[in-house]
This record gives sequence, structure tokens and C-alpha cells, in this order.
Amino acid sequence: MSESFRWRLVVPVKQAQRAKTRLRAPAPLSRPELARAIALDTLEAVCRALAPGDVVTVTSDEVVAPAAAALGCRVVADPGTGLNAAITAGIRVALSPAGTAPDPNVPGPDAPGVAVLLGDLPALRPEDLVTALAQCADHPRALVPDHDGTGTVLLTAAPGIRLEPGFGPGSAARHGESAALLTPDLPRLRRDVDDLADLRVALDLGVGRHTAELLAGDTGSAATAN
Repeated sequence: MSESFRWRLVVPVKQAQRAKTRLRAPAPLSRPELARAIALDTLEAVCRALAPGDVVTVTSDEVVAPAAAALGCRVVADPGTGLNAAITAGIRVALSPAGTAPDPNVPGPDAPGVAVLLGDLPALRPEDLVTALAQCADHPRALVPDHDGTGTVLLTAAPGIRLEPGFGPGSAARHGESAALLTPDLPRLRRDVDDLADLRVALDLGVGRHTAELLAGDTGSAATAN
């Protein structure tokens, strides 16, 4: 495979009231506002790595949706039937810039690769994503697991290859049945945040401005921005 093709990236973001139920926000912050800050930091890093028009954000969150649109992302309403359904809706848009879904098995000369990145990576830097996508481009399908190796933070398919999302607990093993497992030394990319312990590690790595500013008033956190 070649890294010369263009990527279209789908970022699903759950509505904040239902997101990150295992994450206990430090008082006096609320879990929804912390979840939104994490998502916005992820999106800003993504939109510095790729052309924002190549980024599809799937969300019905009333804060994240307009913020993603302001960044230049294409925004798709979350159909509300689960993470994989949201990702599938985003993939359809990612592969159809003119509004008509092409057959992903019959790529044209400018057909893009398609990728899915989860929206809970507050320490992500643009160069991390660029590096990971370049490595993924060498494989028809590829996955980058999360820090503990069980979940998936990045899933990719080269032009003409159908992406088959199977996110949820144990997704790395499911995706690994048809995708190359890559474990790049990119701790900021692989550090998704599900609970307070994850957030503390992300803070040590350096988080984006939304998360850093939100936590700046919390005396129990030493928020450091990328």
C-alpha cells in the first residue's frame, strides 16, 4: 500500500449527558462539560493534522456539533442507535463528498482512505495522528489499540477496502481479525480517557487547551496544555 492517498476521518462524539459515565469529574466540574472539553481537544488536534473538510464529526451534542462545524468539519447527526451505527453514518458521508455514496470496493483515481478515530483523546497532538496514519497506509486495514491493548483508538481502511467497525469492549481483538495490529510509540494517541486515572495520565502527557482551561481552577489537577 502507499501513503500517497488522501484520508477521510470519522470522529464520533456521544452527546455529553450520556458520555463518559465512568469518568468522575473533579468538583466543582460536571462530567458533561469535561467530556465536551476532551472531545473538542481531540477535534482541534485532528483538524490541525488533516484538512478540516476531510473530517466528519458524528454527534448530536448541542455544544460539540456547532464547534465542529466552526472548525470546518462536516457534521452528521448521531442516529442514536449506538457507536457503530454512528460510525457507519459518518463513513457514508466521508466516502460521498458529492452527497452520493460510491461503492467503496470500486475506488476512483482520487478515492480516499477512510479512518475512524475516537473522540476521547485530549492529549493528542496533530503529528501523532499524521505519523499513525502514515503507518496505517501500508496496510489494507489497520488498527491502533488503546493504551491497555483491548480497545481501538484508530481504525483505517485503504481506498477500495470496506471499513467494518466493531467498536465496544474488546474491539481490538475483533478488529484484529481483519486488520493489521500496529502499536506505535505514540502514548498521546493511545491514551483514551474513560476514568479519572486515565485523565491523570493524560494530564501528565499534556492535554489540549479546552481540558487544560477547564481543569485550571481545580487545585487537585496540574493541567498542562499541549
